[in-house]
Amino acid sequence: MKWTLAAALLPAEHLLDVARVAEETGYHSVALPDSVFFPEKVTAKYPYTKDGSRFWAPETEFVDPFVAIPAMAAVTSRLEFHTNVCKLPLRDPLLTAKQVASIAVLSNNRFALGVGLSWIPEEFTFTRTEMRTRGARTDEAIEIIKAVCAGNGPQWVEYHGRHYDFDRLMISPAPDRPVPVYVGGHSEPALARTARIGDGWISVNTTPDEIVAACHRLAELRAEHGRADEPFQIIAGPVGDVSRDDYRRLEEAGVTECQAAPWWQYGVSLRNRTGLLDSARRFADEVIARY
Repeated sequence: MKWTLAAALLPAEHLLDVARVAEETGYHSVALPDSVFFPEKVTAKYPYTKDGSRFWAPETEFVDPFVAIPAMAAVTSRLEFHTNVCKLPLRDPLLTAKQVASIAVLSNNRFALGVGLSWIPEEFTFTRTEMRTRGARTDEAIEIIKAVCAGNGPQWVEYHGRHYDFDRLMISPAPDRPVPVYVGGHSEPALARTARIGDGWISVNTTPDEIVAACHRLAELRAEHGRADEPFQIIAGPVGDVSRDDYRRLEEAGVTECQAAPWWQYGVSLRNRTGLLDSARRFADEVIARY
């Protein structure tokens, strides 16, 4: 099993140092989240806290992952990167495909796109996109991005869907290997989308038991779609007092990569550069190396 360093909420000034240390200490990848803005008022509850409140402050830094990842790739040579997750239906798919293709080329194929839907109605209102059609539009956007980034270099593509429609065009540069698209979320529609068109799945931060259950459901759905034998990545974010046995159980369920944010585990302030780097090294020594 491989290991992801989850760099959510980290200040911009620490990201490059975190990438360097991650590469030096045996992490396979770094994951960057996506948040365009913080609406002062929201009309929906955050789905991953008990009371539905957001646990981060309005001024918390979310560096755009399409900016941060190329910068981090430039100071590393082996480390891979993925978004966790890009709120795809807020964005035009062709513009996103252009960014994804460029990052893949500049990073020498060290980039994967993790996608999700977004839960905040105000994000759709303020970006003048439609929340009601977010699932269907995400399906089409994934198909467009996978066509542009199919791994054949620049090529003519066209798309004629219900929500997006364009004639033959070419985006260059484009990668010489396919860019994987991982789908996030635990809902039945998210798992079905993953099984149908995803190259992998990204869990939310939840218990090992919930992740194992989702892995089993994914296996069933992938078999229904005739994709059981295709390569597939599962990136899990187990939380709580996770033991070595839990990690073994996750691997047996199909997890290929586990996320870690050691600064939370060791009680380190996100502003403490030395503490962040030391906690990443400590987790590598105490967990990754011994696993």
